[in-house]
Amino acid sequence: MIMNFNNRDPVYVQVVRKFKEEIATGTIDPGEAIPSRRELANKLKINPNTAQRAYKEMEEQGLIHTEGNLPSKITKDEKVLESVRGELIEEAVDSFVASIHSINVPLDEIVGLIREKYTSGGDKHD
Repeated sequence: MIMNFNNRDPVYVQVVRKFKEEIATGTIDPGEAIPSRRELANKLKINPNTAQRAYKEMEEQGLIHTEGNLPSKITKDEKVLESVRGELIEEAVDSFVASIHSINVPLDEIVGLIREKYTSGGDKHD
């Protein structure tokens, strides 16, 4: 797992988001064991307490579960997995709408551009 941290959001929030992205894209499979907190801290070069906080947050959200001394695993709960994908889509749409709304682009033009970009695989047209 490679991450480029921003200065806007707390590191643990960014770690949780990265796990959500990897779950949503299938990079991490349901039921898959994830690195220990210490391993993650070492890989990402973050404070172990930050890794612990990220894991605690993911456990509270039902994204991972830990049984005894066994490695933490990604949930297999379909409802949780679907909600992760939905949450990421909603965040992306909200961000897009906020940025496009500020320049007053008509909805029909936006929909046309989205359709064009999406069907071309996101390639930029010059």
